[in-house]
Amino acid sequence: MNTYKRLFAIGLIAGMLMPLVSSAYPGQIIKKFNTPGNFPTGMTFDGKHIWLADRKDQKIYCMDPATGMMIRSIPSPGYWPTGLAWDGEALWAADVKGGLPLSENYQGMIYKLSPVDGRVLKVIPAPTDRPRDLAWDGTYLWCVDEKADEIIQFSPDDGTTIKTLRSPANDPRGLAFDGRYLWVSDRILDEIYMVDPDNGQVLIIADAPGAFTRGLAWDGKYIWAVDSQEDEFYCLTAKDEDLFVLKNERNARISYTHMLTNFGPGKMLTADIHVAVPRNRDNQVIEHIQYQPGYSIVTDKSGQQTAHYSFINVKAGDKVEAELVTTARIYEIRYFIYPDKVGGLDEIPEDIQDVYFQDNEKYQLNHPIIQGAVERAIGDEKNPYWMARKIYNFLMGEMYYEMVGGWNTAPTVLERGNGSCSEYTFVFISMCRAAGLPARYVGAVVVRGDDDCMDDVFHRWVEVYLPNYGWIPVDPSGGDQKLPRNQANYFGHLSNRFLITTESAGGSATMGWTYNSNDFYTTEPKTFVVSDHFADWKPLK
Repeated sequence: MNTYKRLFAIGLIAGMLMPLVSSAYPGQIIKKFNTPGNFPTGMTFDGKHIWLADRKDQKIYCMDPATGMMIRSIPSPGYWPTGLAWDGEALWAADVKGGLPLSENYQGMIYKLSPVDGRVLKVIPAPTDRPRDLAWDGTYLWCVDEKADEIIQFSPDDGTTIKTLRSPANDPRGLAFDGRYLWVSDRILDEIYMVDPDNGQVLIIADAPGAFTRGLAWDGKYIWAVDSQEDEFYCLTAKDEDLFVLKNERNARISYTHMLTNFGPGKMLTADIHVAVPRNRDNQVIEHIQYQPGYSIVTDKSGQQTAHYSFINVKAGDKVEAELVTTARIYEIRYFIYPDKVGGLDEIPEDIQDVYFQDNEKYQLNHPIIQGAVERAIGDEKNPYWMARKIYNFLMGEMYYEMVGGWNTAPTVLERGNGSCSEYTFVFISMCRAAGLPARYVGAVVVRGDDDCMDDVFHRWVEVYLPNYGWIPVDPSGGDQKLPRNQANYFGHLSNRFLITTESAGGSATMGWTYNSNDFYTTEPKTFVVSDHFADWKPLK
């Protein structure tokens, strides 16, 4: 990842409001104007002007994108205009009422219009009863339907459906095409999504500018959005050099305790406890760490530091513990990953390859089950982003979440078809490394509901190294969901619920395969020792 931008963003955190970025990010408002009517719906761009439809005025307005001033208007072809598109010569308008009176049932129609006077040049049936916004991809029209939760590609000749995709979420309204990707707004979640038209996968999630974004347009560089609750239309950043955005700051003091209790009857002869030391990351700033006396700092092969505590001759009935208290500021982070900007496999640094291509008993990279899964998942794909995303998609179809016991090997878990977050993580890392993509796991303590809470469950997920971006979070167990938006939300995004303590290639000399903390002990014969560990969160103002 760009070191300057990472340090710049972290440096800004202390004195600025969220979201924090070095310049711009997808969805950021560049300028905004009032709409000419109070019930705006669809919009499009004709190469020079913005066109806005208004369902109550039953007009389509031509607007100057530089000043926001209305130039002229043409009549709507039907009773309830909902979407607009521009094919290079003419306007296309979607209407949910068609030519029917307002008291009749919905009957979607699509009209081709003269931009000069609104003359209807052609009429075709909509591919759905409730077409909303429209887009033109150079050959076909697209529309969204919020009732069916679909994105539909259809023929401008007769309305024949060409392709149907699942909408990113459950209330799609706005739609635009930027020459490669679709952009879709959702009314309920107040978000805008960049969607791959080949498969419907969500690649970018951005905040919508208002509470009811109905229409979207693409002007060649920027996304435009019109919002019917705010009665404004906006020019928004679509792409920028910024790698991520931070928001929703959480200030907390987290006390992590690892305890060994000797229930006897003999002695615990030696006890070594390692507590992982959290560090600054893109989404967290460590302000202070308080250690118990008697510790030393140890670093493993992955660069993970632990606070090491040693004890000897612990009698029956006694206990020993190590506590680490961290004061931190933690942020929700969303990375903006454009597949065409990701570097090639040959751009992965050698030092990263040396550590994060290693094989061991948990991963078993050469096992036939892993090799076969990689071949089925990615085929001949060479783009690191799509390699990781295809493995991510593959596991959604092959596994389901279930805590079934210990942390089994990647081939065992994949063959069984279910596992915990840790086991999803082992499989994902194994497949990534077998495919030539560096991957590691991170572990964290988690806010469980209330800001003041205790966590003894914890969570683990993957980070994948993408050239030009760096280490990107991927949570294959969390992303195993139906909605494309929710799947994308676990690829390159983290909430502010996690204090990340551990990053590891696996098989650490100090942490083994655990995260947050680990212990080693020896005892006299027939002596019973219980290991316990938990985190307590306290919010700070």
